[in-house]
Amino acid sequence: MYDYKRRLEKLSELLKRYGLDYLVLVPGANLTYFSGLTMHLSERPTVAFFPAEGRPAIILPALETPRAREVIPYGVDFYPYTDEEGHEAAFLRAGDGLKFTDEKVGVEYLNMRILELRRLEQIAPDCHIQAAEFLLPQLRMIKDELELTHMRRAVLITETALQATIEQVEPGQTELEIQNILHIEMLRAGAQGQAFGSIVVSGPRTASPHTSASERAVQPGDLLLFDCGAVYRGYPADITRTFCLGEPDPELAEIYEVVKKANAAARRYAGPGDKAEDIDRVARQVIEQSGYGQYFIHRTGHGLGLQVHEPPYIVSGNDTVLQPGMTFTIEPGIYLPGKGGVRIEDDVLITTEGCESLTTFPRDLMRL
Repeated sequence: MYDYKRRLEKLSELLKRYGLDYLVLVPGANLTYFSGLTMHLSERPTVAFFPAEGRPAIILPALETPRAREVIPYGVDFYPYTDEEGHEAAFLRAGDGLKFTDEKVGVEYLNMRILELRRLEQIAPDCHIQAAEFLLPQLRMIKDELELTHMRRAVLITETALQATIEQVEPGQTELEIQNILHIEMLRAGAQGQAFGSIVVSGPRTASPHTSASERAVQPGDLLLFDCGAVYRGYPADITRTFCLGEPDPELAEIYEVVKKANAAARRYAGPGDKAEDIDRVARQVIEQSGYGQYFIHRTGHGLGLQVHEPPYIVSGNDTVLQPGMTFTIEPGIYLPGKGGVRIEDDVLITTEGCESLTTFPRDLMRL
């Protein structure tokens, strides 16, 4: 079990350091990280209050309260509400219990909706509300051993499913049919869900980094790109591999080797003390020196944890210093409009010695 007591202690220290009296969270990765409670945003609002000093509190639907009492491993003041009653009364009760005056309150600007914000303003009209996104990554970027165990399992499940899928690929199958095979194989391998909507694209459609599977039938000579990830115990994998049905076009074979070289250079360079932007620079230089710089149209990677995309972002301008325990993707790509694209994505861990690739799926071009 995760050490939630220690997580709350670190949160308290962080809030005090930045002069915040409360952190207010809605359903999402941060609420899960600090409470173990996994929920989704719905028409029934849930809002949790974490004070710099004192006992947390949570407003939530009455139907969620039994599960919350079972999951949250520390004392919490509950303010439940029924569907008939509505949530406004629960907010007012919470306001009376928390006795807000002129405190400084941090919220998730990227997650909190106007619904929750207006209720918060109603019960704490004199409080100073500000964004808290900048401080939470300081706690979540460094993964503990249990988190890493779950991430390794998610990677293993994903790679097992990917291998099983490519063994079933045949010309004439549609991208959607192949995607469905992949999803079935993930479940067979032990996935508890998908980290995101898998990308399975072929031929010229591989030139679009983020698109979705279609009714296009794969043909001999096509590139076939998979970007996918399983979830295990709340933690995702995120892997991209590009294959070819038979022999590829010579230029596509060339860009594959360039991308593979860029991926290897970034993994080899990364280590503790390096800056996130340095990893991007190393990968980008390989592609630029090969004459394809204009076709590398996204950042080199992103942090990976409870969220598929989270800090640290591996992009120019990000001077975050990499530390042991940080996990992120390295995923350079080249995309030639109308012709095809290649991306090779690995999940990596910064260690005291350097960079460990959690993903081990072969990186050489496989001809299916």
